[in-house]
Amino acid sequence: MEDIARRDFVTGAALGALAFTVAGTEVLLTPRQARAQGVPFRVLEPPEVATLEALGETLAIGARQNGIAHFVDQQLTVPPAHALLSLRVTEVRPPYVSFYRAALSGIDRASRALHQRGFAELDATEQHDFVDRLRQGKLESWQGPSQSFVYGTLRNDAVDVVYGTVEGFARLGIPYMPHILPQRSW
Repeated sequence: MEDIARRDFVTGAALGALAFTVAGTEVLLTPRQARAQGVPFRVLEPPEVATLEALGETLAIGARQNGIAHFVDQQLTVPPAHALLSLRVTEVRPPYVSFYRAALSGIDRASRALHQRGFAELDATEQHDFVDRLRQGKLESWQGPSQSFVYGTLRNDAVDVVYGTVEGFARLGIPYMPHILPQRSW
C-alpha cells in the first residue's frame, strides 16, 4: 500500500474501498467495484468463488453483486490482525484461508451428496433448503467445521458486504452518523 497516497487511502476508506492488486499495482476499490472490473482472485479458486457467491446471495440478496468473494479473497491477503472478517474475533486461528477452504468444500460435498450437484448449481429453492439445513446442523453427510459456525460466519460476511457500508445503511433507512457509528474501513 506504499504506492497509494494517504489522501487517496483516506478517501477510499470512507467509501469502503480496499487495496486490490490490478496489473501489479495496488488500487483502492470497493469489493463491488473489484467484482465489476473482474479483478483476479489471489487466494480463492474458481469453484470456491462460485460456491461463496451463491451461498452469499442466498444468505443476503445482493452479496454476489456487492463482491462477497472479492471481499473475502482480499481479506485473506492481509495480515490476520488487520482482517475485517468476523472470523478474526473467534477461536479460529490464522491462516483463515484454511477455514474458508474447509467450509466451502464442505458445502459443496454436502450439496453433491444431497443433490448430486455443487451448491452453485442448485436452484434457488434447493439452495434455501440447503442453507436451512446448514443453519440447523442437519446436513447428514457434512465434513468440515461446525455447520452452524460455517453458517454464521458466511452469513456475517454476506451481511457485511450488503449492509456494512454507507449505502447499505441507507438501504435500511439508517442514517450514517460517523460520530456515533464509524464507517467500516472497507
